[in-house]
Amino acid sequence: MTDERLVSIVIPAYNARATIDETLRSVRSQTHSALEIIVVDDGSRDETAAIVRSHAAADPRVRLIETQNGGVAAARNRGWQDARSDLIAFVDADDLWAPGKIERQLEALDAAGADCGLVYCWSAKIDVHSHVTDNRDRPMRDGWVLDHLFRGNFIGNGSAALVRRQALIDARGFESGLWRAGAQGCEDILFYARVAERHRFAVVPDYLVGYRYLPDNMSSNMCRMLRSWMMVVDEMATRHGDKQAILKEGLANYAIWLARRAVFLRDARQLTALVAMLARPQPRLAAHILFRSAPSAGMQLARGAARRLRRRLRALRHGRRPQPPAQPYVFAIGDCAP
Repeated sequence: MTDERLVSIVIPAYNARATIDETLRSVRSQTHSALEIIVVDDGSRDETAAIVRSHAAADPRVRLIETQNGGVAAARNRGWQDARSDLIAFVDADDLWAPGKIERQLEALDAAGADCGLVYCWSAKIDVHSHVTDNRDRPMRDGWVLDHLFRGNFIGNGSAALVRRQALIDARGFESGLWRAGAQGCEDILFYARVAERHRFAVVPDYLVGYRYLPDNMSSNMCRMLRSWMMVVDEMATRHGDKQAILKEGLANYAIWLARRAVFLRDARQLTALVAMLARPQPRLAAHILFRSAPSAGMQLARGAARRLRRRLRALRHGRRPQPPAQPYVFAIGDCAP
């Protein structure tokens, strides 16, 4: 280790053989080199552990912990509780980091002061090939951000935060009860909200995380995700009774987003299930989705298809072959030793 402050990195991994190598390379190539890299293999049934061992053989900063399958929250908790540093960052086993992520977050944490418990950065969405598909989200929320989190998870994923250990202790870590209740999915937003109850946030306004967003992964889990968000709302409402209106707004925002995703994926079954799930506890929201949000998303989908068809017909009419869309750029992760 150098004279730099040690930062512990926790990577929960479950059947991650397709991505864990690239994720570890992005973490190992950080410009801040004083790292403890802990991979918690959450009961994988593939070659995840073997790939991690190969990295550990090449880099003594990498350490593998193998556990029985217990969900992402339990894996993260095992990792940070075993960590040696009071500064801890998390990255999912299919996401990527830009080389300067930790270095720049440490600078932001120092600048924000001792009452700042968490610093996050912007995330660019990437596909299965690590091509950037969307980098439009640019959240600038800092300071006391609890109300903003109640309205929606502006941080967006679990790979963007660097956290002080005290903030983890105050938040009681990540909530594994969601997984046990069959309502996993919103562990990130619940953790961020718990931290925000006692600590200020800071932000690095740059795309330092490649968040591997595969829309099809959501197609079979939308009701579970909504149930997970509802459990977050239930917990927060018990401590923040004066925030009922904001919590209700956040639930509506999330339910509408899920419904629009179902439309874009042409998944009528999931859309119907979401509306049915909301019909009794939130009848006005269910009606809004059914008669306004879903039709609006359908029209947007149809307009996009019509534009693509017009471009194709125009190209054919002029004797040209339709041009494929421009190739998105690849999220840069830097280099590390084999």
